[in-house]
Amino acid sequence: MNRCLHLVLLSCVPLFAFAQSAKQPVNGTRYPRLAIRNATIIDGNGTPAAGPKDIIIENNRIVAVIPLDPVALQNGRGGKRMPADAEIDATGKYVLPGLINAHAHTQDERGGIPQPVDYELKIWLSCGITTVRDVGSDTKKTLALKAKSAAGEIAAPRFFVYPMFNAQPPVPTTPEQARARVREYKEMGADGVKILGVYRDIMEALEDEAHKLNLPVAHHAGVEETNAWDDIRFGTRSIEHWYGIPDAAIPDGVQNFPPGFNYNNETDRFRYAGHLWREADPKRLQEVLAAMVKANVAWVPTLDIYEASRDLQRAQNQPWFHEYLHPTLEAYFRPNPRNHGSYFIGWTSNDEVFWKENYRIWEAALRDFERMGGTIGAGDDAGFIYQIYGFGLLRELELHEEAGFNPIKVIQHVTGNNAKILGMEGKLGGIRPGYFADLIVVNGNPLENIKVLYPTGVETIKDGKQVHGGGIEWTIKDGYCYHVPTLAAEVRQMVTAARAGREHSVSAPN
Repeated sequence: MNRCLHLVLLSCVPLFAFAQSAKQPVNGTRYPRLAIRNATIIDGNGTPAAGPKDIIIENNRIVAVIPLDPVALQNGRGGKRMPADAEIDATGKYVLPGLINAHAHTQDERGGIPQPVDYELKIWLSCGITTVRDVGSDTKKTLALKAKSAAGEIAAPRFFVYPMFNAQPPVPTTPEQARARVREYKEMGADGVKILGVYRDIMEALEDEAHKLNLPVAHHAGVEETNAWDDIRFGTRSIEHWYGIPDAAIPDGVQNFPPGFNYNNETDRFRYAGHLWREADPKRLQEVLAAMVKANVAWVPTLDIYEASRDLQRAQNQPWFHEYLHPTLEAYFRPNPRNHGSYFIGWTSNDEVFWKENYRIWEAALRDFERMGGTIGAGDDAGFIYQIYGFGLLRELELHEEAGFNPIKVIQHVTGNNAKILGMEGKLGGIRPGYFADLIVVNGNPLENIKVLYPTGVETIKDGKQVHGGGIEWTIKDGYCYHVPTLAAEVRQMVTAARAGREHSVSAPN
């Protein structure tokens, strides 16, 4: 049967036409037909929650979203409903599109010490992340993970792989070499290109070639020759972090660095990054933001990854570190000039004060950008600067709310907007017939408290008593059902075993 006609027929099925199944999913399994019953849905399009509804999934596609009569359900007159091979009872729960991490790195080592990639993959799923845009890793390894994930051979999100330009020697030094490198990425099966630290003529050539090959470009701008005006001119898909935006609005064209500043000294770099936003001219900044909107340049701010700069003590003592921080990652986080992002050597309260003001101006710019019609995405850049994979993205959502966005819009940033940035509108980031079956079933209302998304759950008051609740119960990626409490327990076991092994190696006699 024609798929479109099939979807239409399913969406028109009478509410109580079929018998109900009672079988629950098995972790890691995809079913010919899965039903999520009585769900309250928060779609990724910026609309309020609505329910109850039944969501019907066939293999890896949503085929029907069926509104239910809440009065009939309360009175026990639910009647017969569309049958399924397995079903999830979402009564009292919220169902969202799977979260999309638009700025992630797949890492199987930190600081040259091995770290199991399964640790990262399962935390991502435990935090409701069904898609990651990998913007810099070992490209061949990540492409292999992408293929295994698509085949259902491993428990993992779906991958969009953006090789990091300049990471693979020899570094292109001419426009034609840059074009050749982009063509090489296309032949490898890459989904886009991530750039940083490039000269203007190289950027212009590689972006032109990337557009011809339908490879979106993500730009991690730094203190360099190019800034947001080049992204606007050359057609960059998204600006990562925030360097490049305030730089483009500085009247003299360069930040007022002290004479001894060394950009390659990361303590210098991040200390004076905390001064940058206040040096941008407000009027020029508005012009930059408006031009970004007009050119369809999206913004993935990664607010979470710099938060340690404004409150180091909080960053070093996050509650989930106790059970979820792998010792390899823990060692990488410690101040060490050899490790990128581990720059807290001589960090002061004065530095934190500057960074707090930096955040105030930065968050105001984000509000202005969206008010003008700009597209804001969400990513976490975890694996650096005291951010654990997945947990960093959930913290990112809290910081979007801190910036002044309604939680409905925050959910849109991490679902529908991120799908747009990926070029996957109409396929990911929503709960509609025809979309991929990427969903999360949440024990709580994230519009009331984003913290309910954390695998650690939340403490609430019920009948005058403190009770533990929240957490994602099911993460469904491409139709595969992953039971989050099971995955989270496996992650905790990995961490416990790794710590025991480390302690044994330290205490073992020579």
